[in-house]
Amino acid sequence: MTHAQTTTPRWALILGASSGFGEACVKALAKAGYDIAGVHLDRKAGLQRVEAIKEDIHTAGRRALYFNVNAADEGKRADVLDAIGADLAEHGGTVAVLMHSLAFGTLKPYIGDDVLSKANIEMTLDVMAHSLVYWAQDLTNRDLMARGGRIFSMTSSGSTRVIRAYGAVSAAKSALESHTRQLALELAPKGVTVNALRGGVTDTPAARKIPGSDALFAEAARRNPYGRLTTPEDVANAVVALCHPGTDWITGNVINVDGGEEVTS
Repeated sequence: MTHAQTTTPRWALILGASSGFGEACVKALAKAGYDIAGVHLDRKAGLQRVEAIKEDIHTAGRRALYFNVNAADEGKRADVLDAIGADLAEHGGTVAVLMHSLAFGTLKPYIGDDVLSKANIEMTLDVMAHSLVYWAQDLTNRDLMARGGRIFSMTSSGSTRVIRAYGAVSAAKSALESHTRQLALELAPKGVTVNALRGGVTDTPAARKIPGSDALFAEAARRNPYGRLTTPEDVANAVVALCHPGTDWITGNVINVDGGEEVTS
């Protein structure tokens, strides 16, 4: 029996749920039978897209709770988990999936005229790496995630490679992978798996902010054995597959979801 076939409510909590990998995971997991709790940070111009995503969730026959808040804010995190906890108390169920797909950091060089400040670096690591730990801690402390839970983080090849103006984000991705391994170790006795997914180069709104992104996309498509870029849907399909029963022994990994891009580099 798959998760989608159970009658107990199962929530997927997606951080970064309004675009890119997060949006694709929302849609794929809703189709797979999960109710969606989405955390995003959008100004008024982006809210129409959020409403369209929520409509897709409802079309899949699932419920949607969306929160337009800063996922790295401790108080807002508590508010989100209070709301989810209240629903679980009323209807039963569990948070079956936590997907950390936050792409908010400063893209500047270390050396030169306009460079990263201490505040830039600390903010980037807090949002894109350390917040994973805090969400996992609070889910565990509140007993919102039961055995069989899945936690995913989104990393990139920048964790091991140098990309112009990507230094703070690269450091965050390295820290994120380390946090993933440590959480996998400590959550294994609770029956919760934790894995980082390293997507190939993907044309997302966040990736387009990287200086020289068009050249990065062209080179990745040339190098990829499939002759194309990774898509958010490629990653979302992998997430759904890893949520199925029988994948409980897969934890603590950095899993490439890139069509072989990494091995040809």
